[in-house]
Amino acid sequence: MLKLKVNDIDVEVEEGLTVLQACEKAGVEIPRFCYHEKLSIAGNCRMCLVEMEKSPKPIASCAMPAAEGMNIKTNTSLVEKARKGVMEFLLANHPLDCPVCDQGGECDLQDQSMFYGVDKSRFKENKRAVPEKNMGPLIKTQMTRCIHCTRCVRFATEVAGVPELGAIGRGEDMQITTYLEQSMQSELSANVVDLCPVGALTSKPYIFEARPWELKKTETIDVMDAIGSNIRVDTYDWEVKRVLPIINEDINEEWISDKTRYACDGLLHQRLDTPYIKYNGKFEKASWQEVYKIIKSKLENTSKEKVSGFVGDLTNMETAYIFKEFFDRTLETDNYESRSDNRYINISKRENYLFNSSINGIEDADLILLLGANPRYEATILNARIRKSYLNNSTRIVSLNDCGDLTYPYESLDEQTKTIKEIIDDTHKLSKEIESAKKPMIIIGESLLRLENAQYLFDNLKDFLNKKNKFSEEWNPLNVLSCDAATVGNFDLGVLNNKTNLIEDLKSNKFEIVFLIGQDNLNFVKKNEFVIYQGSHGDKGAECADIILPGSAYTEQDGYYTNLEGKIQKAFKASYPPGDAKEDWQIINELAEFMNNRKLFNDKEELDSSMLNYLKLQSEKQTEQNNNKSNSDFNNENLKIEIKDYYFSNVVAKSSKTMIECNNAKMNLKSTGTEG
Repeated sequence: MLKLKVNDIDVEVEEGLTVLQACEKAGVEIPRFCYHEKLSIAGNCRMCLVEMEKSPKPIASCAMPAAEGMNIKTNTSLVEKARKGVMEFLLANHPLDCPVCDQGGECDLQDQSMFYGVDKSRFKENKRAVPEKNMGPLIKTQMTRCIHCTRCVRFATEVAGVPELGAIGRGEDMQITTYLEQSMQSELSANVVDLCPVGALTSKPYIFEARPWELKKTETIDVMDAIGSNIRVDTYDWEVKRVLPIINEDINEEWISDKTRYACDGLLHQRLDTPYIKYNGKFEKASWQEVYKIIKSKLENTSKEKVSGFVGDLTNMETAYIFKEFFDRTLETDNYESRSDNRYINISKRENYLFNSSINGIEDADLILLLGANPRYEATILNARIRKSYLNNSTRIVSLNDCGDLTYPYESLDEQTKTIKEIIDDTHKLSKEIESAKKPMIIIGESLLRLENAQYLFDNLKDFLNKKNKFSEEWNPLNVLSCDAATVGNFDLGVLNNKTNLIEDLKSNKFEIVFLIGQDNLNFVKKNEFVIYQGSHGDKGAECADIILPGSAYTEQDGYYTNLEGKIQKAFKASYPPGDAKEDWQIINELAEFMNNRKLFNDKEELDSSMLNYLKLQSEKQTEQNNNKSNSDFNNENLKIEIKDYYFSNVVAKSSKTMIECNNAKMNLKSTGTEG
């Protein structure tokens, strides 16, 4: 540890920290524009100047390493004068357009000029003007405001892995631009809006929508993928205006994907706001009592074996649990399922479907093997961690498939499952690499679990890692990469049926009643089934329904979600469901009461308590079921990665105009051949 003084306060810091970080440890605030904790040091704004004993002039604290015996002063008249001078330079060319700037109220330049700047300028020259740049449908540019802090350039190059932003020109003529006047080819691109300390890069979909002080802010959880990114939802009245990241170093650090940030306008469109009944092929509005009455009549006149239920990909855990209870206790059948395909899963032990090494653990891995996974599109934030691990630790990354540009170099194999068998049989060169690796990480994608040999490959891969002693108390190398927010929570709650193949039965039209809760991904041809659809958006599930029950979106109800690494997190209500729509759990509860004159749960607290107790009991009684297949059962297959269309992966994203624009921009780049 190094000992130094900051404003006559003794401070001890680790070696390798900068003077700025040492000052922060002493509780002293240092103004800055170019410095950011997650980016490399540039040292080009000079706002963080401090005085150091025996130094003839102020030093840039962000770029100066802390050293033993330093004596730093941050509050002297010299420092104050230096900061005022720097601020005067920064504002020399800055336009005075704060009243119309979208960054107003959240602008670092505005705040720091008030606190550290002067109220007049000595510059009489004309201010420069910089033409606007095209950075796609998400980022609006006003480059005249740019102060050349280069945060956006460093983020694009280091974190996003798309070195498309850069500076051209010198001195006053310097400009930040994309090299080919096109949108940034990254699913993390809009994080530059948060990073920009001035109003040079702002949010295009949010422009002129609201001022920050007009918005109600709710801290909640993202459901666009299984990562469970921590987000803040800003609402104006009941309308969601924007989504911003919340710092959580264990999950999303301080980044969110573009889909997380901008799919929220899909909450306004295609909404179901009243119950509907289909008469003669046309939907007609109905009351809740009417639809409950019809559903009760249908369920009472149908044998329980002919009733099935399917839970969707955005459903919170309370809804999945009460739906399961409704089937178990009210209908007395276990014909419920949360998968939309026949992928293999063994829920007898929780580690069989979790990302066991954890998102943080990616940075500790020394070998990463991707089997049937494309993390760039299936889990964007997780992919950024893999890139970070590669940059910081030179982690070796191998993929069975050629996934295109993952933003980091990797070795691709032949896409054949016989290669996985060779690894398991210890006849492939990777077998030795896995054995010699201290912390290997095997990431299994959902595409592999859909194969005919999925059970053989999964179970034998687990056995292979066991034989090589790769499992320990602090490290589990086997990881399943789930794609949907509800996946792990549904498995934890046992909302799946391994006794009968409900998906095949559905496709064979064996059921008379099909109850869908937010499930829009089932591919079946409807014949005589009576379909009940409960959800927030009029999508595929609603189209084939006979009765529609309007539910709530993820921002309109409190609900638990378990992310892919098994962390249970609560999403909080930020808005209200439109029209006559109700919270999902409430609809099932009322339906149960209508059928049995008795609610399943008296209130949400009782439901939460019962669900959490169930989860606790399940975790206590887990026992591994070993269903290994013999070698003769293996047949080689060509593993193709099947992923959902990134910008249209769920009903909210499909209803988003911004996601349509992003998809169109991507298609345009493909057609012109300029995609990275």
